[in-house]
Amino acid sequence: MHAITIPEPGGPEALVWDEVPDPVPGEGEVLVEVVASAVNRADILQRQGFYQPPPGASPYPGLECSGRIAELGPGVSGWAVGDEVCALLAGGGYAEKVAVPAGQLLPVPDGVDLKQAAALPEVVCTVWSNVFMVAHLHPGETLLAHGGSSGIGTMAIQLAKAVGARVAVTAGTKEKLDRCAELGADLLINYREQDFVAEIKQATDGAGADVILDNMGAKYLDRNIQALAVNGRLAIIGLQGGAKGELNIAALLNKRAAISATSLRARPLSEKAAIVAAVREHVWPLLAAGHVRPIVDRELPMAEAAEAHRVVEASGHIGKVLLVPPVAG
Repeated sequence: MHAITIPEPGGPEALVWDEVPDPVPGEGEVLVEVVASAVNRADILQRQGFYQPPPGASPYPGLECSGRIAELGPGVSGWAVGDEVCALLAGGGYAEKVAVPAGQLLPVPDGVDLKQAAALPEVVCTVWSNVFMVAHLHPGETLLAHGGSSGIGTMAIQLAKAVGARVAVTAGTKEKLDRCAELGADLLINYREQDFVAEIKQATDGAGADVILDNMGAKYLDRNIQALAVNGRLAIIGLQGGAKGELNIAALLNKRAAISATSLRARPLSEKAAIVAAVREHVWPLLAAGHVRPIVDRELPMAEAAEAHRVVEASGHIGKVLLVPPVAG
């Protein structure tokens, strides 16, 4: 098969479409013929040499895909060759085939195109696990999602609205904020021109956000605490603004607030399977009913993964960027 390899870390040009050995499904795994994969910022960090795959995972980038089951490994039940699926991966999505633990498979939701289903697993599992399973967003509460036009952000808006929450977002352009509004966002904050702390306070009569989904890390840490409501929950899922920040613990105590920080990739298989099962139970019906949908900015040939990385690094997209192998479809 062919896959995107990274012979040496570097810029987008470090991504090389090359012939590699076919993966073999192990115990409890299935082999998926990839129809599409999607780009995540973790892939960019891996390309740069900063985020290596967990032990035993595929060395190729790609944390989600959609496709058809080509082979069942030993001990797999409940799935059949030919099933159309999407999958949460620890790596290997930028390839024509990938071996996937069966617990990380999801059926393609009713009403969702097979290719576009590749835009779902990573963002849905990230949002559901952080916003709902950890931060326990409730109906009537306010969610602030930074990077509202990203893949994570566009899914967070839809899921929060589907459960009856109020949604505030930050983004850097009017076009991006307009798209967030189309998805249901109630409060639109241009972070280049507005102070999100002041805006969220004003919109909530001084209360603040009950849950904040943060992709920035250190840069926003202090201001996120300021923007939290009493009993608020800050869920950190990214470090685009740095890894080390100073925390005012007194402010956190005064608000009886909580901070969580999680990633999906390095979690044990059992935890990933539990998240995937929760997503199938709670989110898949919303997709089938049309209340939630994948947001895809563009599709590019997988061999042009370098261009896809340039688009994502420049934040020139809304939703997800998909990569499609040559014979997919």
